[in-house]
Amino acid sequence: MYIVLSMESIVISIGGSVILAEEADVSFLKKLVNLLKKFSKQYKIYVIVGGGKIARTYIKRGRELNLDEDTLDELGIEVTRVNAKLLTSTIGISNGDIPLTTDEAERIDKPIVIMGGTVPGHSTDLVGAELAEKTRANKFIIATNVEGIYDKDPNKYPDAKQLKELTIKELIKKYGTEWSAAGSNVVIDGPALEIIDKAKIPTFVVNGKRLDQLEKVINNQLFDGTRIIV
Repeated sequence: MYIVLSMESIVISIGGSVILAEEADVSFLKKLVNLLKKFSKQYKIYVIVGGGKIARTYIKRGRELNLDEDTLDELGIEVTRVNAKLLTSTIGISNGDIPLTTDEAERIDKPIVIMGGTVPGHSTDLVGAELAEKTRANKFIIATNVEGIYDKDPNKYPDAKQLKELTIKELIKKYGTEWSAAGSNVVIDGPALEIIDKAKIPTFVVNGKRLDQLEKVINNQLFDGTRIIV
């Protein structure tokens, strides 16, 4: 039996590029589900699933067809909800229907709550930050496809250096708080940074494909990733 009342909560924003990566086979997904179930006995867990490569492909094609930015965002959002449906259907102790808003997600009385995007104008990072603020989350974890935050894009620059920790103010100074465009492939989007700063949400960035490191973050152990100081 799971008891979720009065539990501390953890919000995890996991990239679609993590759960649907070529190497993210059924075995990986089962291990992820088992990890979430394990910690749901200790925390109320909220998971926001991103769109990943599939969403970016739709957005790229839509942009080539001259669709407006809101429509491009809506395409990406639909993909995040399909990804969320895949994950929640695998878990069994989470919601069946995918919530459309963070208010709706907050009200769901399940040990694990899964959702995708909400409305145009931001990525699932903001959805996670917003939900973390509303639930007064113990921590907000961004599980991406790289080893935390770097001084430059590690996918483009082999000499990129991982930053073990940095302040939210430093991130805002570098990236700002505005939303750039649908399909932007950044570690944390601007609107999410603004909420993290305002609500002082303890935030961590880790490679979601390395479930051992995700577990360490949840357990407050040393991990390979980035801690954002608020």
